[in-house]
Amino acid sequence: MTIVSMLNSIPIPVLVILCLTLGLAPFFPEPHLWEKLRMLLHGTLNRPIDIFDLGLHALPFVLLAVRLAALFWKSTSGE
Repeated sequence: MTIVSMLNSIPIPVLVILCLTLGLAPFFPEPHLWEKLRMLLHGTLNRPIDIFDLGLHALPFVLLAVRLAALFWKSTSGE
C-alpha cells in the first residue's frame, strides 16, 4: 500500500475533525498553531519543542490540503 493510497483512504470529514481538534488545540488563550506560526514569522521559533509543536499541529492541515489537491487533480484530469 502506497502513501498516496493510504492518504486517499482517510475520509475528508475525519481530516476536517483532526484539523479542528488537534490542529487548533488548545483553544485558549490561543490555538497552538497560530502561536507557532506567529513565532515562526517573528523568528523566535528556536526551541526543538516549538518546532515539533508546529509540525504536530500543522500536520492535519497539510494532510487535508494534500488530500483535497489530489481530489481536485483527479477531477480535472478526467481519471
